[in-house]
Amino acid sequence: MAAVGLERALREAAPRPERAGEEAAAALGAVRAALAAAGGAAALGERERALFGAFLRSLAGAPRAARPEGVWQRCFLEGPPVPVFCVLLETLGCPRPSLHPREVVEVLEQFLQEGRMLALLWEVCQQPVQNGSQELQEVLLNRIVCLPNHVSNKLEGKNPPVFFPQNYFPLLGGTIIQVLQKISDSLRGGLDCSISFVSHVLGKVCVHGRQKEILGVLVPSLMELTKSDCIWQRICWRLVECVPDRWMEAVVLGFVQQTPGADVLSRLLGNLVVKNKKAQFVVTQKVLLLQYGHTTAVLQNLLGYLAVDSLRRALLLKALQELLETWSSSSTVRHSPPEQQQYISKAILICLSHLKETEIESCRQELLTSMMEGVKCHLDSSLPQIRRLGMIVAESISARINTDGPVLKFQYEEDDEARELKSLLVQTPPFCAVPSLPRDDRNEKADTAVPVVLESNDKSHTAAPVMPDEELDTELDSDDDLIPYDMSQDKEVKIKAPLYIRDCIEVLTGCEDMDKWEATVKALESLVRKNPEATREVSVQLAKILLHLEEKTCIEGFVELRQRAQVAVLTTDPIPVAKYLTSQFYSLNYSLRQRMDILDVLVLSAQELSRPKSHWKTKHSGAPKPCIQPLPGSDSSKDWRRIVDERIKNKTRRFATGQSQVELASSPNEFNSVAGHFFFPLIQHFDRPLTTFDLLGEDHFVLGRLVHTLAVLMYLAVNTVAVAAMGKALLEFVWALRFHTDSYVRQGLLSCISSLLFSVPAECLLKDMTEELLETQSWLGDVVEKDPDRDCRRLALQNLLFMENLKKKLQTAPS
Repeated sequence: MAAVGLERALREAAPRPERAGEEAAAALGAVRAALAAAGGAAALGERERALFGAFLRSLAGAPRAARPEGVWQRCFLEGPPVPVFCVLLETLGCPRPSLHPREVVEVLEQFLQEGRMLALLWEVCQQPVQNGSQELQEVLLNRIVCLPNHVSNKLEGKNPPVFFPQNYFPLLGGTIIQVLQKISDSLRGGLDCSISFVSHVLGKVCVHGRQKEILGVLVPSLMELTKSDCIWQRICWRLVECVPDRWMEAVVLGFVQQTPGADVLSRLLGNLVVKNKKAQFVVTQKVLLLQYGHTTAVLQNLLGYLAVDSLRRALLLKALQELLETWSSSSTVRHSPPEQQQYISKAILICLSHLKETEIESCRQELLTSMMEGVKCHLDSSLPQIRRLGMIVAESISARINTDGPVLKFQYEEDDEARELKSLLVQTPPFCAVPSLPRDDRNEKADTAVPVVLESNDKSHTAAPVMPDEELDTELDSDDDLIPYDMSQDKEVKIKAPLYIRDCIEVLTGCEDMDKWEATVKALESLVRKNPEATREVSVQLAKILLHLEEKTCIEGFVELRQRAQVAVLTTDPIPVAKYLTSQFYSLNYSLRQRMDILDVLVLSAQELSRPKSHWKTKHSGAPKPCIQPLPGSDSSKDWRRIVDERIKNKTRRFATGQSQVELASSPNEFNSVAGHFFFPLIQHFDRPLTTFDLLGEDHFVLGRLVHTLAVLMYLAVNTVAVAAMGKALLEFVWALRFHTDSYVRQGLLSCISSLLFSVPAECLLKDMTEELLETQSWLGDVVEKDPDRDCRRLALQNLLFMENLKKKLQTAPS
């Protein structure tokens, strides 16, 4: 009967234009009375909720006269929370002419202050998941999490303080704790309810970057509630387990950052990493190996959490194994920043601090192997910080696996960073924080400590004579007792460079003498060109060494010296070295700088090979001139010689100029037989993305360099045997990339067309590539008209003019 009375009151209270003032207030009062008689909003069924929602929508759109002040707001605040919240947000998004957004926000503010958000969340938790309810929950989820944004957008930033993110999300966190309390009471009473919607709210808030605000309230409360209550522990575990995978990372990181210790984190998360694959990936892979911006405390929390429980210790050992593999990888040492290597070193040391003796015994050999490989990679680095990191980690591993025998010891500077790293091997007990003194007390104690030190120093030096400051300065400044060495006869010791190619390889790979290393780098190019036969025996090995060669000293022009040596090796033995370099361009574990070095070396070598090996020959006409040698020390002989030369010059008449003393000796084009080995491997695999290298993705600058390199190689291949095949392959390559978004890449593609038109004979173009040329001509016309880049339009216009000239020449040529 109460439900029937409520339906009747809702129908009679529907706003009408003729109803206003006291009559409207009486109708709304009847609705409130019927709602109270029905047992309140929590007792309504689905039908009554739907009718109440329709009534609220009509009320929100009613004129101001039909909405008595103070009465219509209570209808919203006392009604079922889910329909009320949805209607308020709908009205805020599309305000009625009679209802200002600020009025809606005022009702929303009261909605929050009177705890109606708690009623809303609890209502959703009690409802079973039915058809259509999932969509409603998704709508509610978005509106709850984004409520500050909705209000701020409508009020243009002039929203009440409760809707500031720093106020709203702690309020939401407190509401979640109250909902969890209701869930706990329900479970103790034997009633079922769902926690998934609360988990979704938590996940979405965290993924929006508000972990600090909401977990700053949740974590301290959950810490207290889970201390001695197993039901609360299960609720907390279930709260995190029900977070969807797409938001799991933000939630887990939030808990790790907000929790004060590994024991507390274990109590809050339980065995989440064992049950949830996404959480396991975040904890054991992403945070440790793919990120390096977290603090040391976060690492200690995370790895300590893995070490606390026996079920999770297997993941700790797995994480340590992968950290050591990364730490001992020479590619990682070369290419990753020092901050990341320091981060990985800290993680390794923390893992070592948690290992038990039995676990160390089971993986002793793996630890020893990783230690030997890793310390070698770090000691080979040119950065002192990287070398010291390797020393500290190697010492720590050696100390753990050789508790009774000798251990590794290195000499390095002990600073704050080294002391911090070593301190990670010692576990600090949880909640063992050192109490800090107040600022005033610390200053007083510091001030009182100084005289004690000075007094002890005075007592220990009572026998020392006391002298005035001026005399002391004079004594310190005087260096008359220091006798300088006689260095007038000293000569600079010159280091001889190796005389054989294999000796150069030995110096570049393992020599610790930096002077000899510098001399080898400077002399390598000339040595390679003087010994082509010896170079061909080890050409690929030498090319590999030069490609990975790093600057060990501050040698002037190191990059140019290395590049010239690479060019010398490639031009001496083109085919195998070109095969090696082009294969490495698409390989893993190379930096973008090395890939661009490969392209530069290929271009410079192709230019050298395509250039004729010409040399100048001197013609000696007639008998050799007599050689007059003046007596030593005769100044008159020099004057005599100068006077005679001037007279001959003045009296000589020259009737023609030209090539009288030199002639050009030509030689075959060496690039003819190797052009394909330079060109085709580069053009084959450009569309295959690698883990660290994606030409068609973010590495578009290297793609631009590759395209320009292909254009140069095509230009240098003029009159070669493979030029027609190269041109056809290049045209297909250009056609695949013609709509690239980067202007530098498009400029290179248009340069490829220019090189193709120049190098490939016109007869081959029109005979074998007629259809492709027509399509290319149409594309060039579009580039001239529509391309936003000025240089691209200019190059396209040049190519069109070049194509027209080729057609005219072929038409006028005799058949």
